[in-house]
Parts: sequence; C-alpha cells; structure tokens
Amino acid sequence: MKGLYCRAGVSDAKPKFVIQETSLPEVLNSHLVRVQVKACGLHPLDLELLSDVGIQTDLIPVGREIAGVILQVGDKVSFFQPDGEVVGILPLDFPFSGLCDVIDIDEQYLVQKPEKLSSVCVAGALRDGVCAYTALHTHARVAAGNTILVFDGASPFGLMCIQLACYHGAKVLTTSHSAQKQTFLEQLRPTVARVIPVYNGASDLLSVVLEETGGLGVDVVVDCGVRLQGEESEERKLLPHKHDIISALAVGGHWVTSHKDLQLDPPDSRLLFLRSASVSFLNHEVWTASSAQQGRYLHILRDIMEKLSAGVLRPQPEEPVPVYEATVAMETVQSHQKTKAVVQI
Repeated sequence: MKGLYCRAGVSDAKPKFVIQETSLPEVLNSHLVRVQVKACGLHPLDLELLSDVGIQTDLIPVGREIAGVILQVGDKVSFFQPDGEVVGILPLDFPFSGLCDVIDIDEQYLVQKPEKLSSVCVAGALRDGVCAYTALHTHARVAAGNTILVFDGASPFGLMCIQLACYHGAKVLTTSHSAQKQTFLEQLRPTVARVIPVYNGASDLLSVVLEETGGLGVDVVVDCGVRLQGEESEERKLLPHKHDIISALAVGGHWVTSHKDLQLDPPDSRLLFLRSASVSFLNHEVWTASSAQQGRYLHILRDIMEKLSAGVLRPQPEEPVPVYEATVAMETVQSHQKTKAVVQI
C-alpha cells in the first residue's frame, strides 16, 4: 500500500513529496474503522504549525480530507457498519497519508456521507466548509440581519462563507480580485448585495461599505489575509490594509482574520476600542488539533453534509486528479499556484 508523504527541507530548502510504502496491522483495534479511500483533498502543508504543536517527523503524511467506504469496524464501534460511506478530516498527528488505498481511523473523526454526493465533491469541499462554519458561527456568532463583508468571495472559502451567511439571513458584501471573479460573483446577485472590485488599483472599499450600511459599517468582516504596511508585492497588493478593515467595522463589530502574524499597532487598538469591536484568529486546524469540543466538531461536519446534500452549500466543481499525478498536484498546491486539489482513488 502506497501513500504520499512530505520530506521537509532543511532550513530554506523546499519540501519534497515522495511516495512511500506503508502497511496496516492485521488486527483492527476495537474503536477503529477500516476505510477504503475513494477521494482525498490536498491543501498546502503548514510546516510551521506542525512544528509549533510538536509534530516533527522525517516523513509527514499528506492529504487529510477523505471520503470512502467502510470495509471493517472494530468490535466497540457504535456509529458505523461495513459498506457505509463516510467522510472526515484526519487528525494532525495521523500516521498515514489520506492517499493510501485503505486506512484505519477512529470513528470519532468520521461522519456519514450522503448517497447523492460524490466522494470528490465532499473531499474537496469539507475543509472550506469547516473554515466557514468556524469563522461565522464559532467566532462571529452570525445572526439574521447582520451585514457581513467577505473578502475574495470567489475563492472556495469565500464562496462557502457567502452561501452560509445568506442561508442565515445576513446581508453579504464581497470583493473580487479579477474581472473573471467579478463576473462570477455578479451572477450570485441578489444573494450578494454588492460586489466590490479591488483589482483596478485604488479601491473605494470603505466608501462603498459605508454607503451600503448607511454609514454604520459591517457587523462581521472575514478576510483572506491582510496587507501590512510596506507590503506592495503582486501577490499581496489585492489584500486589504488592516486600517481599512477596522474602519469598515460597525460598533460591536467582529473581525475574523486568517493572517497568523497580524500585528496591531496602538492606533489600531484604539480604533477597535472606540468601536467596541473584536478580532478573532481563524485557525482551521483547531478542531483536529484538540479534542476538547469533539462533539461540536462532529455536529459541524454533519451539518455541512446536510447542507451540501440539500444544495444550500454549492462548492465550485473540482476536476479530480488521478493518483499517478498526486505528487505533481501537491507540489503545485504547496507553491500556492492552486488553492487545493482533489485526488480520485
């Protein structure tokens, strides 16, 4: 049985992705489920995060969002039976790659997959769905009547946030990072109240937000990264300045950021204080890094499956990659040329 693993580079060397032979124990543990993997999602590895939580191995398993069919269950497994279809995210310290044909995993990391959904669809959408739930429910406590600003709404994560916010009765504003994305987002209207282009140089983001909210600002901001002072590279020039985000917040507003190195200066903190606003950091790995709220996490996974099945959440179709191209696909994802890939097994 073969799986895809990452051999982290020394110092600034690029990580190398390799195929390695692995094997499963003959006897299945009482609480484990043996799953034949049908599809696996690939996302960039955060090697710094793995180091921070103490995961330092020569070979790091790659591919953690899986969908598959149960082959065998342990004698103490209570929620699943053989031949059932399941989906889940492998924990950070999981020893096997999600691209292995068969894996053994604890039942607490899995939920049932609706029959009408393809394995490729759920494996590609699961992580973005969890991130959207974490941002809007866990952090922002979104409610009907809120106004939400989602940056880069055409991204897989941004699209999930838009659909989830609209389902809960919120008014959604979003930004577009290219003319093509602008066209795509305009097709979502009236679901999206306003699409604000930010790719034509100077943006009138703040004035548009204040116009749409009667000068009050938005209740929630979900960013896709932040451009700090002096960062003018092509890659980051489309990201918002932190001052623009804070200025767009309403009194009591909430900013959910995915920028892990965000630094707030005293004037920024003062402005947040005047608005009685707050900031939360979106760490998409928090659920699988800690089991403190495992029941809540499983509830989120089940709700995502229900909404995907009902058509409430509609991710953009992802063209599956064959297994023999998995190494090249992962190198492309790790270099951020693509946001994700889905391998069909």
